[in-house]
Formats: sequence, C-alpha cells, structure tokens
Amino acid sequence: MNRWQCRPVLFKFQLSDWTLFSVSLPLLVRSERLIDQTPPVEEPMPPTDELMEGSQGCLIRGLPIAAELRPISLIGDYFCYAPLQYQHSYIDLGISFESYQKKFSSKTRATINRKIKKYAEHCGGNISWKTYKMPSEMRDFFRLARAVSKLIYQERLLDAGIPCSEDFIQQAELLASDQRVRAYILFDGERPVSYLYCPVQDGVLIYSYLGYDPEYMHMSVGTVLQWLAVEQLYSEACFRYFDFTEGQSEHKRLFATHQRQCANVFLVKQTLRNTAVIYSHLFMDRFSKWLGDLFDRLGLKAKIRRIMRFRM
Repeated sequence: MNRWQCRPVLFKFQLSDWTLFSVSLPLLVRSERLIDQTPPVEEPMPPTDELMEGSQGCLIRGLPIAAELRPISLIGDYFCYAPLQYQHSYIDLGISFESYQKKFSSKTRATINRKIKKYAEHCGGNISWKTYKMPSEMRDFFRLARAVSKLIYQERLLDAGIPCSEDFIQQAELLASDQRVRAYILFDGERPVSYLYCPVQDGVLIYSYLGYDPEYMHMSVGTVLQWLAVEQLYSEACFRYFDFTEGQSEHKRLFATHQRQCANVFLVKQTLRNTAVIYSHLFMDRFSKWLGDLFDRLGLKAKIRRIMRFRM
C-alpha cells in the first residue's frame, strides 16, 4: 500500500526551546510503523516513482538504520539530511506481564514499587485513577487533562500541551467509538495530577501526550500512571505494541522492552533554495545545542525558564 502523503513540512529554526522562524518545503511524507517490521537500511533511498508535481523530495519518519548516518550526504540528485537519530523505544504487549516485569532489574523494580507505595500512602492508602475509552468519556478526560496541561512549562511557553480544540475532541470520540483510544487520569482526591493519551493505529498504542502537575514532580506521578496503565494493558491483551514514537528519554528507556536505532530522513532535491534551507537548519541546530549545553554548564537554563514562567 502506498503510504506517501504530499504536504508542506516545516523546518523550525530554534535557539534552545524558542522557535525563531520556520521554512516550509512541500514533501512526500511517510512514517515507518512497528508492524511493518522494516529491516534497518545502510543507506536511505529516494522514492523510485516520479515525485508529485511541486514536491521537493520526501521525508521518512522513524526509518530503522543499521548505523548512525552522516547528518548530510549526497545520494544521486538528492540531499540526504538526518537531523534526528534516536533509539526508538517500544513495549511488546504480546508477552505476559510477569515476563515484562522480569525485564527490570531487582533494584529498578524496587524503585518503582517504592514510588507507587509512596503515592498510595500520600493518597491515604489507595491510588485513584481512571481509564477513558468510551466516546461518552472523552470530554470529561480532556477537561481534566487540560486542567493539568495548562500548568506545565512547555504548555505555557511552547504551546506543547494536550490539544483542546473541538476538532481534536471529536476525533478522539470517533476513535473511541471504534475502541481505538486509551486515555488515563491519575488523581489526588478529586484533583487530576497526571494524564496519558494514547490513540491506537493497527493494534499499536501511540504514546501521544503525557503530562503531570509540576507540584507533584517529587512524587513521580508520571511514572506511577505509566506503570498502572501498562499493567492494565497487559491484562486487556488486545494490543500488539506500546509505541513511544520518535525521540528518546529516560522515561521511555525505563519502560521499553525493545529499542531500535531510527532516524527521520529528508531526501531533498539539490536546488539553491533547498541547499540554503538544509545547511542553515543544520547550523542552527548545532548552535542551539551548543548554546543549550553552555546555559546548562553555567546554570542559566533553569533561571531563564523560571523568568519565562513568571512573565507569562
């Protein structure tokens, strides 16, 4: 099946967490899926079919690779640009929960159990949480999730919280009518403190939105909710994988059963404009990383974020 879609793709030029401006290129876009079991490639290849009119090339998200790629290389008449390379984490839900628990070291299991016990004690002995999967439950979930999301730094500064538009909620209700969404809220009494939202594609749960109230960071409520959700998913036994999608973090590595090296790969025609966009984006990305590391070493990044929170 041809899964290419032609659409404008934004190249964001950022300094640390702040987007300065964006440039758009029309590209064919495809995402590799876990169920495709795509073998790792040594060298990405452009589409063999003729590009759609106006398209400047293609973007392949989550392409399994055999080894780290050079950031920019030339393949025929195309630039091969791989700005994001990462360990793609996922959970195999086809094994038993007992087997899943064995993948953790005894020290890690003890740490997770201690966090759950600590939060249960905070809640008076019982943890209150809820699964949302029916169409009639979606609006209540988003009401509660948004109450948490609006407190998060990324939400206020980067507009990166869980969406609340009517179109998004209606899409969630449509997915729920076909049993293709799982959403979760963790409570402290009546107060929502963490949320997790996972649509389902081809029997795979997609890790789309996780957030928690910053006041509860010391209680690891995101970890607590993730553990409770995964345990329930194993008991349901109706999904193949839990996909943590692109990017990597300690949270993803902790819960994953498997990892595979992947990259987001752009294969873009060699034109003067495209050359300027690709090399400028690479330069800005490296400069942003250097600046972020410098701020970290000087202890400035946390101070800047606190100032931004105060002013917003």
